[in-house]
Amino acid sequence: MGGKEPTYFLRARYLQAIQEAGGVPLVLPLVQGRSQQTFLLQRLDGLLVTGSGSDLAPRFYGETQQYPFQRMSDERAQLELGLSKLAFEYHVPTFGICGGMQSMNVALGGTLIQDISCQIPTKIQHLPKKSAEKKAHLVHIEPKTLLRQIIKKSSMPVNSSHHQSVKAIPRAFHISAVAPDGVIEAIEADGHPFWLGVQWHPEFLYRKDVLQKRLFSAFIKAARDYANS
Repeated sequence: MGGKEPTYFLRARYLQAIQEAGGVPLVLPLVQGRSQQTFLLQRLDGLLVTGSGSDLAPRFYGETQQYPFQRMSDERAQLELGLSKLAFEYHVPTFGICGGMQSMNVALGGTLIQDISCQIPTKIQHLPKKSAEKKAHLVHIEPKTLLRQIIKKSSMPVNSSHHQSVKAIPRAFHISAVAPDGVIEAIEADGHPFWLGVQWHPEFLYRKDVLQKRLFSAFIKAARDYANS
């Protein structure tokens, strides 16, 4: 794994999902600053903000840390937040998965629930012990949303592997799916060609679940349309 040497790590599932949908995935370096991040984004046709085993520091959304958890490095946090904000400004197709959706939300001024089990009374296990390849609960999809347009169903079962979730969304966003306990499971943005975040992990499911595969296919189609425009 690189020993003590700093190492870039990304699960192959994300790359494979993009490749199998017809895209060419690139793992991005941790560049800092708006000018360098703009330079990087201008060479992409779409942005996938992946999940992470660690969480954004609450200071990025104006809170103090209330519960002990592993925090994402500032370098990665600043890259995710910076690129998400730029992608929103430049209308670059953007797809966020789990923690990636949370970064997209925070980048534009949203906030997060720091720990679901401590802050929401629910019987749903959003961080179950079973494999992420297993479905955990349903999500209800709002009508007249990009997600409904892609999935073509009002609900579907998803996997789950998170202890945080979106709390408040920016003014330009809207909620496109929720769990039965009210936890936000997907967000979108008005006036953007493809700005979609989902709280579950379709990269674990897409090979056996056509509905999950549609998410990656729709993202790659939006990236192609952006490239051709």
